Amino acid sequence: MAEGHSKLEGPDLVQGVAFADLPDGGKFVGHCGNEQVLLVRRGAEVFAIGAACTHYGGPLVDGLVVGDTVRCPWHHACFDLRTGEALHAPAFNPIACWSVELRDERIFVGEKRKRTAPKQRDRGSGQVPENIVIVGGGAAGFAAAEKLRREHYHGSIVMLSNDEAPPVDRPNLSKDYLAGKAPEDWIPLRRESFYSKNDIDLHLNADVVSIDARSGEVVLADGARTPYDRLLLATGAEPVRLTIPGADQPQVHTLRSLADCKAIIERATTARRAVVLGASFIGLEVAAALRLRDIEVHVVAPERRPMERVLGPQMGDFIRALHEQNGVLFRLEDTASSIDGTNVKLSSGNTLTADFVVVGIGVRPRTGLAEKAGLTVDDGVVVNAFLETSAPGIFAAGDIARWPDPHTGENIRVEHWVVAERQGQTAALNILGHREKFVAVPFFWSQHYDIPINYVGHAGQWDEIAVDGDIIAKDCLLRFKRKGRTLAVASISRDIESLETEVEMERQ
Repeated sequence: MAEGHSKLEGPDLVQGVAFADLPDGGKFVGHCGNEQVLLVRRGAEVFAIGAACTHYGGPLVDGLVVGDTVRCPWHHACFDLRTGEALHAPAFNPIACWSVELRDERIFVGEKRKRTAPKQRDRGSGQVPENIVIVGGGAAGFAAAEKLRREHYHGSIVMLSNDEAPPVDRPNLSKDYLAGKAPEDWIPLRRESFYSKNDIDLHLNADVVSIDARSGEVVLADGARTPYDRLLLATGAEPVRLTIPGADQPQVHTLRSLADCKAIIERATTARRAVVLGASFIGLEVAAALRLRDIEVHVVAPERRPMERVLGPQMGDFIRALHEQNGVLFRLEDTASSIDGTNVKLSSGNTLTADFVVVGIGVRPRTGLAEKAGLTVDDGVVVNAFLETSAPGIFAAGDIARWPDPHTGENIRVEHWVVAERQGQTAALNILGHREKFVAVPFFWSQHYDIPINYVGHAGQWDEIAVDGDIIAKDCLLRFKRKGRTLAVASISRDIESLETEVEMERQ
């Protein structure tokens, strides 16, 4: 997360800097008053914008300028240099912009410009819906609702979430918040006042049981019916449940919601030992967070290497070594067979002692509602390039959506936070009739202690991994290739190259 600047960096831009000190395409940080400002030059134009990404505070000076935009090095948010608008998730808030004057071969930064609403785009000939219903309170659902209002949509938005909390920053639940390094007020994607202020009718603990496409209504568990002209399904994924004896005991936890995370934190305050079942991204991020709380952690998983299926053997070995250096104990090529109180019995015959257990053995898309409604489902809800399902007027986004990916030429479904947010934004535009294809390159990040791993693209299968740099030195870029073509890139400490790969894939 962003931290406040204890000391202002760079020159006082109000006093001016030499135009020659900022080469074409260059950028550097100065300050105006008590705020850090980034100068960016493109040809004869100079832009002055906020220096920090509004997502987690990433330094935009280390990012990539592409046309009239700048992209954050950390999690690939994108901002308009002219308006400051957040163009691509995971950022939603705009960055500030300042007026700039070029005089006597010097650059002077003036007053901060008043923030204006994004310009309304042409809606085309389609009829604007009066009632939009969003089923789901996660990344895709929130991003869609926010985008609808940012696009000057003034009709009804009803958001039905079966969670007890408003939309939260779920990646933080397995990272800083779980580790005790982030306060709870960082977790909501927006304060509750955002929904009332923007006339978004958010219903929590709302279980939708069916869709009546004929009447254009969704039906809730209590029998209430909510009408829609356009419907977005953003029901996300749910954790795969453990089915062994003892899996239903109160000390056995999964992690998906804020309530799940709070329950694990409560256990962690008095616990000394924990067992994590699963060596996936969630499982190992949980292990790292618990180690930061000085809890002994055993990770049990059937794989030979953690994360090998996604990141390959070299990165899998590195990740295992990184966790072992931080005290995690692995029991790989093994599974839990039963849980009895503090005893976790393994298939190998060994027994581990644990005050609590966290299960991270995968998730599955929540497609039951779509199946019941007769939508086409194939390991996810099948959508077209506009994220519309087999039923006209019903869209799907996020973990449940299987879409035609132009970069791989395949229909894919991914369970990545940023992808879900960007799909929610695209779905919102298409609900309004803009007919915009979803062409964003998949991106995710994973954090292990102080080591972030960025991943761009999608490689379900590969026949070659080309390694540039040194994985052990935490300075590397891995290209996952099939038939000589790069499908995805994973990187550590190669932020610019990660961004450049994203742009290159977009252009292809």
